Amino acid sequence: MTSGEVFDSETKYPVAPRVNLPTMFRLGLFQMGLSMMSILTLGVLNRVMIQEIAIPATLVALVLALPAFVSPSRIWFGQMSDAKPLWGYHRTAYVWVGAAIFAIAAFLAVQVMWQLNNAASISGDGWTWTTDTIGWTALLSLIFAIYGLAICASGTAFAALLVDVSEEDNRSKVVGVVWSMLMVGIIVGAIISSSLLRQLTPEATPETLQASINRLFTIVPAIVFGLAIAATFGVEKKYSQYSSRSTLVNREDSITLNAAWKILTASPQTGLFFTFLVVMTLCLFMQDPILEPYAGQVFKMPLAESTKLNIYYGMGLLVAYAVAGFLIVPRLGKRRSARLGCMLVALCAALLGISGFTANVAFLKFGLVLFGLATGFLTTAAISLMLDLTAAEAAGTFIGAWGLAQSISRGLAVVIGGTLLDIGRRTLPSLELAYGLVFALEAVGMVLSIGFLNRVNITEFQTSTKQAIASVLESDLD
Repeated sequence: MTSGEVFDSETKYPVAPRVNLPTMFRLGLFQMGLSMMSILTLGVLNRVMIQEIAIPATLVALVLALPAFVSPSRIWFGQMSDAKPLWGYHRTAYVWVGAAIFAIAAFLAVQVMWQLNNAASISGDGWTWTTDTIGWTALLSLIFAIYGLAICASGTAFAALLVDVSEEDNRSKVVGVVWSMLMVGIIVGAIISSSLLRQLTPEATPETLQASINRLFTIVPAIVFGLAIAATFGVEKKYSQYSSRSTLVNREDSITLNAAWKILTASPQTGLFFTFLVVMTLCLFMQDPILEPYAGQVFKMPLAESTKLNIYYGMGLLVAYAVAGFLIVPRLGKRRSARLGCMLVALCAALLGISGFTANVAFLKFGLVLFGLATGFLTTAAISLMLDLTAAEAAGTFIGAWGLAQSISRGLAVVIGGTLLDIGRRTLPSLELAYGLVFALEAVGMVLSIGFLNRVNITEFQTSTKQAIASVLESDLD
């Protein structure tokens, strides 16, 4: 089999209905729902467990990171949706079933959290391990692992659906609209969460807190499940080109984890960019598990107000996506823009750390808007660069691997952020310094990532990777 036989079928697809702009926005409702769920877990739940219930931040971070650590299952779920249609659909049914499971799992996780709180309170002052706390912690971890598997199943099938319904010339538009809706979900999720938690004050009783959180974790997951249905209903049947691209099914099924690893490591440039992506993602999300507790403990903000902080961050992201994508990145170039983005994120992380010493809420909000702008600028440039470092002949393998790298890195970032906070609280004399330690290391790591970025050479990647991909695919298929 020649390399031409592996790839040439991609040019023989028949003409199919094209996705229009309203359908692109409708598809974005699913990503909007996922970001709303992230507000519940990384925004509300982590603050409740760390501050209101006083569970150690390291333990909270480990539990909340479990959905990221099960992300290797994305490859398996992708192959399942390719090879085994569910209820006659390759993608839609997987999206719906996954959405139903993660919505239920989120509610159950909160119920187990209350039981863990009750078990911990029996042991007296401080956190101590008992048979009850170990048991409830294990159950909470299991539920979060199931939650993560459901996210992987629905998210992978949804990403495959985006490929199925798009063409090369409009795929960037589809991705751009859906990605913007992800940010809209952050803002909407923060507004809904804040309104449902408005009645909570620092003097609220445990019963009031529990009732409010239970209500939040009943209403929002139900909304998210409805969004998943609305986003995908009828889209696969009308727009999917999967059956016309069935010549690729065998190839996709043949790409095992081992084969994907061979492809990714075939070019030194891929390894360099992979390392940059891991370091950048780690530093970009290290503040995720500590931001709301930071607002509560240092700035004395009530739970409803600290949840609104995501609005300021999301506003910055939305503005940055529009400005960077259409004006800045095309003029500066992708690698120069990514390098500048790293520096801007580092400066903004330092600014967030400094804001704690002022105890000024307005300063914190201003810092979050700037951090959102810098993050949006960096991610726009990095994603554009990533597409240049994704060979068209094996785009699914590369994008899947980048997604896997980002998921694992985000999980590690949550663990590292929570662990650094615990270390800082034990070794440093003030909460401001403990939280500042996380932001400082985030800034330092972002600067270090520039060193890997400077060594990335797109031309070398493009000339050396294509033959390596062809040889790996040929050996697998033959």
